[in-house]
Amino acid sequence: MAHLRACEVRQLLHNKFVVVMGDSVQRTVYKDLVLLLQKDCLLSPRQLKDKGELSFEQDVLLEGGRWEGLHRGTHYREVRQFRSGHHLVRFYFLTRAYSPYVEDVLEDLRRGEHAPDVVVMNSCLWDLSRYGPDFRRSYREDLESLFGHLGQVLPEACLLVWNTAMPVAEMVSASFLPPDRPSRRVRLREDVMEANFYSSTEASRHGFDVLDLHFHFRHAGQHRHRDGVHWDERAHRHLSQLLLAHVADAWGVYLPCRDPVGRWIRDGPARGHSGPVSQRQPRDSRGDPGEQSFSWFPPTSSCSHSLRRPVPFPQARHPFPPYSQGARVHSYPTSQRGFSSDSSRRRLEHAGEADLIGREARPGPIRRASTQHRSRASPPYPPRHSDEPHRCQRRRTNRRPRAQPEERPQ
Repeated sequence: MAHLRACEVRQLLHNKFVVVMGDSVQRTVYKDLVLLLQKDCLLSPRQLKDKGELSFEQDVLLEGGRWEGLHRGTHYREVRQFRSGHHLVRFYFLTRAYSPYVEDVLEDLRRGEHAPDVVVMNSCLWDLSRYGPDFRRSYREDLESLFGHLGQVLPEACLLVWNTAMPVAEMVSASFLPPDRPSRRVRLREDVMEANFYSSTEASRHGFDVLDLHFHFRHAGQHRHRDGVHWDERAHRHLSQLLLAHVADAWGVYLPCRDPVGRWIRDGPARGHSGPVSQRQPRDSRGDPGEQSFSWFPPTSSCSHSLRRPVPFPQARHPFPPYSQGARVHSYPTSQRGFSSDSSRRRLEHAGEADLIGREARPGPIRRASTQHRSRASPPYPPRHSDEPHRCQRRRTNRRPRAQPEERPQ
């Protein structure tokens, strides 16, 4: 898996509508993705901590949050959206996997002008800690209802990625946990692993993709915050790279040949840094055996410098017009009609990034297609030729080799 820079992320998600739904951890997934779409840097500690703010890195708060007051109740709402000329990313805060509010959200997505291309979702910690002692049965029932409804509402061309819940510490002190149930804080670690099994099994049964974040971060405990639930900026950048690599693989996109993301984040790039490439944080009770530290350095390629001179591309159409300065949005934007679902309007050519990278040379590592896919079985990119190498094949076929004709006796 390669490390993607900001210019390559913009190219991968060119003319795409990405929806992220979940709790505070998924909100940080949304924030890091929005940041990575604009520049090659990590989230600041304040950006990791803030919630419900009116604006984050050029996005807007559509509903809830500070407009309606911050609280820790199960009816807390927060809807955020980042929109540029060729990218649309939206976030919905969820406190339960399936509820009347989730039904309303899915109905808004179904009736919205822009059909989502990617949906990234998780709901686990609130489900296990805030809805009574019989949470196992209710959580499994909610998952069945959720995935069944998603299969009916989402278009066939939409890629849904279910993120498993990330591992929590043995002792959790997060603010969303009810103070009158101390036993839930002790057993939450085991309950999360059990819930991940249920959710991943149900998602796979309905034909959706699963990204096992619990597996990928099982030895990265020192990157957890002291509350035992949330994670630092390096862990979230690693998460974003895992998610983008999964999306690229599902779409059949060729990623650039570069050092694997785990090595790049952990050790830093070899060029341009003569000093020590990483600093380990002090180990404490939050760590797990065999854990590794992630270090990050900004890339020194031309992709990062191209953000300094964004020159509009006159021939490119902007399907997602950006917000006007100082505008407050109270509901989901449906007034703009610049985007069409027709495949000719959604051509994702390699030159489409020119409006964002200005006069710099085009990066060129990702191959794009000229048509949009119509079903989950057919990706929006041209199939690989049989003579081209491919390291990881996601889908296997059950085709049997054709039997060779028997030779007739002379």
